Amino acid sequence: MTGSVGRAGPSGARYDDAWLAEVARAASVDAGGVPVELLGDYLRLLADAATTGRRPRRGELDAVGVLGRRAAEQGVSAGRAVRLYLSAARRLWQQLPHLVRSTDSEAVRAAADAVLHVVDTAVATLAEGYAVARRELVRREEALRRELVDDLLRGDSDLGGLVERTEPFGLDLARVHQVVLASPSRRLPDTDAAISALERVIFDRLGDRDVLVATKEGLLVVIAPADIVTPDRGSGEGAWVGDLGRLVHAELDRMARGRPWQVAVGRPHPGLYGIARSYEEAREALTMAQRLHADAAVIDAHDLLIYRVLLRDQPAMVDLVQAALVPLGRTRGGAEPLLDTLDAYFACGEVATEAARRLHVSVRTVTYRLDRVRTLSGYDPADPRDRFTLHAAVLGARALDWPRQPLPGPPV
Repeated sequence: MTGSVGRAGPSGARYDDAWLAEVARAASVDAGGVPVELLGDYLRLLADAATTGRRPRRGELDAVGVLGRRAAEQGVSAGRAVRLYLSAARRLWQQLPHLVRSTDSEAVRAAADAVLHVVDTAVATLAEGYAVARRELVRREEALRRELVDDLLRGDSDLGGLVERTEPFGLDLARVHQVVLASPSRRLPDTDAAISALERVIFDRLGDRDVLVATKEGLLVVIAPADIVTPDRGSGEGAWVGDLGRLVHAELDRMARGRPWQVAVGRPHPGLYGIARSYEEAREALTMAQRLHADAAVIDAHDLLIYRVLLRDQPAMVDLVQAALVPLGRTRGGAEPLLDTLDAYFACGEVATEAARRLHVSVRTVTYRLDRVRTLSGYDPADPRDRFTLHAAVLGARALDWPRQPLPGPPV
């Protein structure tokens, strides 16, 4: 080797600083511009091993582990960090001066064995340090994500602070967003897997649009832009995906076989408070679906607005149910069969044959039950004026989960 003599390596051997720096720069280029600082004393360890056969000490390997952690914290991928180390070893080996001129095969073999040992232990230690840092970063990000989601859904946090906190997650609070809640049939499965799967499919469909996925109170929460009508690249030309709720449900259904999900979609609203409002609507939709014993996979809060109207004056709705439907409980079998019949009858446009099909009973049974309703309540399902009253009472009863639950009493 020609050139000036640099500082001593770990064993006391001396190496040319300019030569080692050039090897480091070339390896950095090979690895896509990874900072040369992440090599630390790795090149000197390699050169020392080739010259003296010395193996790295524990403290020297610990320093490599620290560099692995630093690579993760700087956002360098694990593959590029490892490539930096392997490329540096290859380039240094090709330029080791005493080996380039050596004709002693045994000496070259011994040097190669020593260098490969350093590469093996150093890369393994680098990867271990990288993995530890990544796990810590993931846990930290998950905690920040959960806190951010809690504050966004509460809607009463400082706007300026939230704007700053949402920036790393790519969430633009100036846009119109909607919230989707996904409820598993039983215990929430692997949370990390669910979040990763949802983010992957949403990013694939929406590109780089802002989206946030997290968990809250046993539910999976998705906050996404409302203007998501985009071509579905996987379903052929002319296919469109404009329903975030169905997109979320389809991905969860593929991920967790045997654990059906129910997804509720809040309406889109602008700004920070719009996110909180959409969340409340989605949560109310899930609660209402449970009261109605609805088994629909995807529930749109927009479709349940009538129940919010009906329950806005709950005492009045209780009075209506008591007047129109409580008398149905005097029949044999209770009010439930008559209530189900009214529900099916109104849902199919007052067609008795279709109501019978939906209820899996005969048309005669349907007409008999409707006649019992008229006799017991005094309201005729066939009369246009009475029909509206009965329909509103049935919707209110479903919202109040009556007769499974007793009607709320007057406030004390």
